[in-house]
Amino acid sequence: VQADGTDGNCVTFVLHDEDHTLGNSLRYVVMKNPDVEFCGYCITHPSESKINFRIQTRGALPAVEPFRKGLNDLMSVCQHVLSTFERSMKEYRAQR
Repeated sequence: VQADGTDGNCVTFVLHDEDHTLGNSLRYVVMKNPDVEFCGYCITHPSESKINFRIQTRGALPAVEPFRKGLNDLMSVCQHVLSTFERSMKEYRAQR
C-alpha cells in the first residue's frame, strides 16, 4: 500500500494486486463511517492490477484511521460469512 496526499484527511491509497472485489466492498464499508466525507476508487488501467483508493474525512481525523477500520470491519464480515457457511455445511452433511 502506498499513500499520497498533501494533508492527512485526504489521502489516496494505492492497493497493488487488487481489483473491484476489494475496491467496491471496502468502499461500501468505509462509507458507513459518519466521519468520512468522500470515499471512492478507480482501477488505473485494465492491464494493471492496482487500485487508487481515495478517502477524505471531515475535520482533523486522519484518513488512515477509517481506512484501517474499514479493512478490519471488512475482515470481520468475511470471517462471519465464512463461519456461517462452514456451520451450515456441517449441518447439511449431518442431515444426509
